[in-house]
Amino acid sequence: MATESDSTDNSSEGEANADQILSATEKIILIFFLAVIIIMTVLGNLLVMVAVCKDRQLRKRKTNYFIVSLAFADLLVALVVMPFATIELVTSTWEYGETFCLVRTSLDVMLTTASILHLCSIALDRYYAICCQPLVYRNKMTPLCVAVMLGGCWVIPCLISFLPIMRSWNAIGIEEIIDSRKFSSATNETFCVFLVNWPYAISCSAVAFYIPLVLMVLAYQRIYITAMEHARQIGNLQRAGLACEALEGSDNHGPSRMKVETKAAKTLAIIMGCFCLCWAPFFITNIIDPFIDYSVPWQMWTAWLWLGYINSGLNPFLYAFLNRSFRRAFLRILCCGDEQYVRAGSFKSSQTYTTSVNRSSISMR
Repeated sequence: MATESDSTDNSSEGEANADQILSATEKIILIFFLAVIIIMTVLGNLLVMVAVCKDRQLRKRKTNYFIVSLAFADLLVALVVMPFATIELVTSTWEYGETFCLVRTSLDVMLTTASILHLCSIALDRYYAICCQPLVYRNKMTPLCVAVMLGGCWVIPCLISFLPIMRSWNAIGIEEIIDSRKFSSATNETFCVFLVNWPYAISCSAVAFYIPLVLMVLAYQRIYITAMEHARQIGNLQRAGLACEALEGSDNHGPSRMKVETKAAKTLAIIMGCFCLCWAPFFITNIIDPFIDYSVPWQMWTAWLWLGYINSGLNPFLYAFLNRSFRRAFLRILCCGDEQYVRAGSFKSSQTYTTSVNRSSISMR
């Protein structure tokens, strides 16, 4: 989900907001730091999208369609959500009206929810690719299925963001608290306050974070168990002196395919883990806050919120350091298609793709 407490002031009283005045030096440092985060997020996610669009081998993998869509969601977070959050944090006020406050908040919730649903879809795709037989994977992950999953990654976030927020379902029962925090009589300033009642906090957090998290954990647990089983099978064959015979047969891509798929699964698990570490503090606080009379300090909300935003800029760097195919594609783009990277990248990427799509495994007799 994105931000159940989208405003940096959502957990503070109007008078407390008046105390958030930063010195000129603090503002410059803060603006520089947040600008770096925004720029790196934009450039990193653009690089991922361009890499997949330009690299033929990357386009052949169905998983990368989810990765491109995820990068697009993170790119929109950097372009649409972060700038206004920065302005609000630095100026400690909101000058764009109540309607646009709701729109910005809805976009925030929608885009960050889309991120975790994409990660959930990627985990399910890897589960079917690694844990199921080749025919099962091809039958389940058809182009239509991929399109439906991608559509769901965008439609579901809209249903739990724009629909309830624009109709103020999240404010039912707490209207007075919200009204008291929208305006500071001490400074005559208005604020973009977004508080949620406990039904909205629980239901939307479950749909946007906890349920997908459980699915991802189960998928990666099964992937890990499958990888260990294949490793034991290969080890048994080698100890029995049958490895050469097996590798020379029709299933000779089994071990290398398993290594490629397992490495990809580990990479995606690390990406998922970073997402959970970045967003878990926010969602835990989001559920607790309605039950403690919305007393969570605004400083904590701001820290958890920007920790989640930072995750939108982490994924491209995780791809660069942990995924060889993406790393080669990045080098080819950054080096303007230098021939040495084009040759090396084309050959090895093709080799990686060939081993990863051969869905055979060594059978135990």
